[in-house]
Amino acid sequence: MDPPNEFPDDFSSFPPIPFALFVPPENPNPNSNAAPIPNTVENPSSAHLLSFSVPKKRRRGRPHRVPTSFQLPPIPNGVFNSNNNGLASFTSSISAHSSRNNVEIPGSLARTMPDMSDEIIVINKESTAEALIALSAGFSADWEAADDKSLRGMFGVIRVIGGIEQVNYILIRNHIIAKWRENVSNWVTKDIFIDSIPKHCHSLLDSTYKYLVSHGYINFGVAPAIKEKIPAEPSKPHVIVIGAGLAGLAAARQMMRFGFKVTVLEGRKRAGGRVYTKKMEGGIRVCAAADLGGSVLTGTLGNPLGIVARQLGYVLHKVRDKCPLYSFDGKPVDPDMDMKVETAFNQLLDKASRLRQLMGGVSVDVSLGAALETFWQVYGDAVNAEEMNMFNWHLANLEYANAGLISNLSLAFWDQDDPYDMGGDHCFLPGGNGRLVQALAENVPILYEKIVHTIRYGSDGVQVIAGSQVFEGDMALSTVPLGVLKSGSIKFIPELPQRKLDGIKRLGFGLLNKVAMLFPHVFWGTDLDTFGHLSDDSSRRGEFFLFYSYATVAGGPLLIALVAGEAAHKFESMPPTDAVTRVIQILKGIYEPQGISVPEPIQTVCTRWGSDPFSLGSYSNVAVGASGDDYDILAESVGDGRLFFAGEATNRRYPATMHGAFLSGLREAANMAHYANARALRIKINRNPSKNAHSCASLLADLFREPDLEFGSFSVIFCRRNADPKSTAILRVTFNEPRKKSHDSAKPDQQHSNKLLFQQLQSHFNQQQQLHVYTLLSRQQVLDLREVRGGDEMRLNYLCEKLGVKLVGRKGLGPTADSVIALIKAERGIRKPASTSLALKSGTSKLKAGTLKRKLVRKAKIMRHGNGSAPSANSNSVNDKVSDETKTTSQAPSNTLGSGQNHSDMLKNE
Repeated sequence: MDPPNEFPDDFSSFPPIPFALFVPPENPNPNSNAAPIPNTVENPSSAHLLSFSVPKKRRRGRPHRVPTSFQLPPIPNGVFNSNNNGLASFTSSISAHSSRNNVEIPGSLARTMPDMSDEIIVINKESTAEALIALSAGFSADWEAADDKSLRGMFGVIRVIGGIEQVNYILIRNHIIAKWRENVSNWVTKDIFIDSIPKHCHSLLDSTYKYLVSHGYINFGVAPAIKEKIPAEPSKPHVIVIGAGLAGLAAARQMMRFGFKVTVLEGRKRAGGRVYTKKMEGGIRVCAAADLGGSVLTGTLGNPLGIVARQLGYVLHKVRDKCPLYSFDGKPVDPDMDMKVETAFNQLLDKASRLRQLMGGVSVDVSLGAALETFWQVYGDAVNAEEMNMFNWHLANLEYANAGLISNLSLAFWDQDDPYDMGGDHCFLPGGNGRLVQALAENVPILYEKIVHTIRYGSDGVQVIAGSQVFEGDMALSTVPLGVLKSGSIKFIPELPQRKLDGIKRLGFGLLNKVAMLFPHVFWGTDLDTFGHLSDDSSRRGEFFLFYSYATVAGGPLLIALVAGEAAHKFESMPPTDAVTRVIQILKGIYEPQGISVPEPIQTVCTRWGSDPFSLGSYSNVAVGASGDDYDILAESVGDGRLFFAGEATNRRYPATMHGAFLSGLREAANMAHYANARALRIKINRNPSKNAHSCASLLADLFREPDLEFGSFSVIFCRRNADPKSTAILRVTFNEPRKKSHDSAKPDQQHSNKLLFQQLQSHFNQQQQLHVYTLLSRQQVLDLREVRGGDEMRLNYLCEKLGVKLVGRKGLGPTADSVIALIKAERGIRKPASTSLALKSGTSKLKAGTLKRKLVRKAKIMRHGNGSAPSANSNSVNDKVSDETKTTSQAPSNTLGSGQNHSDMLKNE
């Protein structure tokens, strides 16, 4: 489809849409507890299960009449305002729920529980409701460990996984998100939370608030209060965004608010990419807004585009569940038979799920289609022709949901994103999604008809070449569709890493086409939004198999027919007149037997997304041989933080959706800002080495308070965003107290050249004095060093003789270390310790039972342990061993060099 010649401001010529939100008077699904999304979120009672519909990908086309539900166990009222007995009940309920639903409780979440004694804050009595709102924003309980692990490693929101701080972070985070959701048109400031958060958690409040703002969980969108935060003049480096779709627009607006100079290059004559609303007209009074691309907001609980619509004052229209089916001859399908085949089809999908579990890794190379068709053949002669046609209709609906042939979909991972689907209703936006695009593109510097063919990236920045024009910037963000990446029409210099090229090749990119028809009047009735049509030819099962009625939202009598699967590819070469003729024949076959005349359409439009050079398809899927990991691979930046990637095909949780594209743009804006800030800090340090020597030393000390790796008297920090085994790490060796008897030390007859040095250094320092010496290693060398047995003496020997490194003081590390320190600091966002008790690290603190009684005075808003005693030593020791020494948080941890205590070796948050 050639890019149409419409611009966003065409929407201003639309007549006022006289249609309000239509919700059927009866509940079409009595078995569902989901409610249509109003402009405000109701607080559910904690006395009942928190339940909302999860629209599985398999049911994107036709609303499922008995949707599955995600149920969150009720949080007892006493959990957040009494002793931790209530918390134990909550833990038990999570465990029971996880067992029933085959959900594994993350290890970090499980480790949280023993530490919840006397420091869990109580913000208000709405913890359960706030948790549900955060859940809808993408912070699911099942993902908590992974999310918070990335927070600690990348952005320094929390320092220890599985401790009190993590619990308080969750409560503060939920409270901030819920507060903003009360009025998404406001800019929520940190100050409004100061009084409700205990003082000792203010630093945690600060880092949590910054994280939520920078990553677009709050204070995003197009409300006036948010737009006014964009500075008049940029003060930060130039960012080039390739593509003005939802991903590109979301990233561009966010980067502009961060103060970056932004230029968006768009190949089309319009913004929106695969979201395109065309104005269709016929005469003076008949017109409609037709969504030729992305059209349905798939789930509105927490959907960021639903939030943007609220900011604009737009009311969404719930897609009603009623969807009658008509046979190929136009006769209505018997409802009982319809239900029977649909139930059987869903049972086959469940069987396919069990089959892949039995097959294990082999299922990666098997298609979903092969499994389904094999199972269906079991029915054999028991299936009549009409039931077979209905089965094929459901296959077409599945191919629509995935924009791909079921013969190409991975049996193992085709539905890997189902657990993350947005809950809530599927909705239309009256007037079309182009209204969202128009609002997001407002005041964004977009250069149209700039067809990018080359992207150069390197340590000094990027060059993006469109035609004969060269655009230079500090960073670039590619949001081009996966189909364009697959085609190789954009040349990357240097070539993209093989890992990314392989991911691009493995992922599938399918096709969906539409026929939009504007009629002089509505003849199909306004009591439904969808109806289906069966084919008696399995090869054409996706041809006009589903119709969307937009009469209640488009401003005029608009009907859209969908073409999916193999038929979508054939449709690319079908003459438009033939396609429209075929659709009219189908409609006449359905309605004329009912005595309803079908008029000729006033205007028609046929899409050709597969032929559109700026998309070359519709949306992504997990093809045979691919997995959800490939979405993450496509999202990885290259060139040491110079070239980034966004778009629905880079979003593992929400691929093939409009909100997935939008969220990926917000994600990459945060990543680009992170890298830019790290580079700015590095430049500052490199320009003023003497002036910043003390600052670097102080930073180094702060970073080593929470090392990434510890074993014996060796501790290590490194850049977590760089997983390259050759990346640089900083190793510190601590000499601090007389050597004790080693559990795994070398035998008396073992001699090595560094033993004398080791003993001399050790003798100079007692437990009140410490010596820190450093060196630079690769991450792989660090891991090899950790595996050396025989205690710290043998490790020191390996370090100096095997690796040939020299241990130096802080000043001897040089400028390379300064750069590494700056990057790690930017990743973690180092802040002052929140409280002395939080400085105790789970898994490394050793308390002799009963020897340390906490005397911290807490406010009324802080929970106390029932007997006020310290946590059990078993909860903080390793292998149930308790140190002979009691270490208070005001003292530096005493790591005994040469102790050989291998049982205390630990890898943190890996």
